[in-house]
Amino acid sequence: MKTEPERTSSAREGEAGRALLLPATPNEVTNTLSHYYRGELGRMTSWRDRIDRTSNWAITVVAALLSVSLSTPNSHHGVLLFGVMLVTLLLMIEARRYRFFDIYRARIRQIERCYFAQILAPDANAGSEWAVVVASSLRKPRFLLSYQEAMHRRLKRNYGWMYFILLLAWCLKISTPKLQTEGMPALQAQSWDYVIDNAVLGPIPGLAVIAIVVAFYLGMLGFALRRDRDEGEFGHGEAHV
Repeated sequence: MKTEPERTSSAREGEAGRALLLPATPNEVTNTLSHYYRGELGRMTSWRDRIDRTSNWAITVVAALLSVSLSTPNSHHGVLLFGVMLVTLLLMIEARRYRFFDIYRARIRQIERCYFAQILAPDANAGSEWAVVVASSLRKPRFLLSYQEAMHRRLKRNYGWMYFILLLAWCLKISTPKLQTEGMPALQAQSWDYVIDNAVLGPIPGLAVIAIVVAFYLGMLGFALRRDRDEGEFGHGEAHV
């Protein structure tokens, strides 16, 4: 068995061996940083692909339901409301993915803005604390955006247009006779009673359905128009995801 001094000596040798694994020269530090940058870029790209995939699903859902709803006069307007629900679900999924993507994007931007940009064109006003910020994120990863902020950004950039298209299609569906019943005179489109009758959804009266849709869209509009928080890397430059 090893004595106490021998165990202490072995522990010190182990610590010294582990310390030797750290880069000791500027060339080694640069090489390690290059490999780390490629690794973080790969993770960021992976999450970016997941975000794009969710957006593609949402676009496919909107296109499919528009085709089903507007192609025949007998299709129900509830198909479009179902599409609104599906798009909302996909928006929530994408917001969660965007929060993970934002972690790696922030690290990448710190390295690009404060290290690589300084190599290419040194700027005396550029911050020098980037390494501390990245190291802190590596030691204790945390989300930089709240769930609501992530939803807000994705709604402004992609999903707002999908909601708008579904709303236009729904209004067209419940107000245009030619899309409801073959042979109905166009004059009935001028009647609110006709629109309210067409907006009926199962046991829910048409007026209640219209009120729910209006309230939902007003809420989404207010949510989309609220002021975005310009912090972190969003305070530098104009090209953001």
